[in-house]
Amino acid sequence: MAIIKPFKGIRPPKELVEKVESRPYDVLNSEEARAEAGDNEMSLYHIIKPEIDFPVGTSEYDPRVYEKAAENFQKFQDKGWLVQDADEHYYIYAQTMNGKTQYGLVVCAHTDDYMAGRIKKHELTRRDKEEDRMKHVRVNNANIEPVFFAYPDNKVLDDLIMRYAATEPEYDFIAPIDGFRHQFWIVSDDKDIQIITEEFAKMPSLYIADGHHRSAAAALVGAEKQKQNANHKGTEEYNFFMAVCFQASQLTILDYNRVVKDLNGLSSEEFLASLQVNFEVEDKGIEIYKPQQLHEFSLYLDQHWYSLKAKEGTYDNNDPIGVLDVDISSRLILDEILNIGDLRSSQRIDFVGGLRGLGELKRRVDSGEMRAALALYPVSMQQIMDIADSGKIMPPKATWFEPKLRSGLVIHKLS
Repeated sequence: MAIIKPFKGIRPPKELVEKVESRPYDVLNSEEARAEAGDNEMSLYHIIKPEIDFPVGTSEYDPRVYEKAAENFQKFQDKGWLVQDADEHYYIYAQTMNGKTQYGLVVCAHTDDYMAGRIKKHELTRRDKEEDRMKHVRVNNANIEPVFFAYPDNKVLDDLIMRYAATEPEYDFIAPIDGFRHQFWIVSDDKDIQIITEEFAKMPSLYIADGHHRSAAAALVGAEKQKQNANHKGTEEYNFFMAVCFQASQLTILDYNRVVKDLNGLSSEEFLASLQVNFEVEDKGIEIYKPQQLHEFSLYLDQHWYSLKAKEGTYDNNDPIGVLDVDISSRLILDEILNIGDLRSSQRIDFVGGLRGLGELKRRVDSGEMRAALALYPVSMQQIMDIADSGKIMPPKATWFEPKLRSGLVIHKLS
């Protein structure tokens, strides 16, 4: 069973939400955060990217930067830019992208569920990134930003959410960077809170969609605090961390594409000939060509687009990893032909999220920065859940979720 609870959210007053809210810390660099914050002292970037309060070039990992995050978090509360709700609530958070709306429940998940594997992951985490987020959670004694979970479709929860969605939201704005609409409701009715808690208790698992490092950091800090408290009972606030949970069928996963700097010493002709061993290769001309189905790839090379269809026998439909297009392309193209084995460390490859479109792949190759580009058909949420259920891990850079959660709509304090 998935253990969740409501919490006393720390939130901006309605009239300040557009001043406070921001993109997540990990989708932009320090200079982009500095530019977006500008002269807005209420921007959450002063808490999640506090290096912007130091001279240009200051490392985001400088100990002073973490201390500044806590100082700014306290300042935001002292000035009334962030105010804690008097009672425990759940919250509903809706995002609308390209006419499609997905509705998430903002809850507190239990650290024990993460540690026991009931909150399932599909990616490996890096210890250095975990430690960075752990420091941020420790110094603020709070989950400033939520993680992004999926749960199996549930009609009871869907009906409850739709009932709230028909009412006036607490927040309703169009984000300036992505142009997507963000809405937010407060679930304060005791009966509705009980329904949400009970419906989640029926679920054997929750699934991390995005935010593996934040999930790990929150759970590890919770475990630390358990050990430090001689009177630990298990009900303390530090046993929980903030997550936005969406029904799996509502989520949009975009393609996560690859660009490579060289062809491993091969000419274009030799590279195309090598591909024909495992793929049906078809020249699609000069117009941008997007993969139409699973196991089809688009290659951009020498101002031409090619369709690459994996041949039967090159993948295993019974293997939740082996059937993935990210695995097929990694094995049969990047590793076997181009000798790019470790996607996490190779300097010869880069990755482009699908929101940028295939035009970005074309631009980077045409500019001479990259030699070729490979576009993939998106992974499905069902594939992610199957892999998580099997206990396996997806290859790196496999999923790109959009829209991203906005930060600053609600914060969870650990005590």
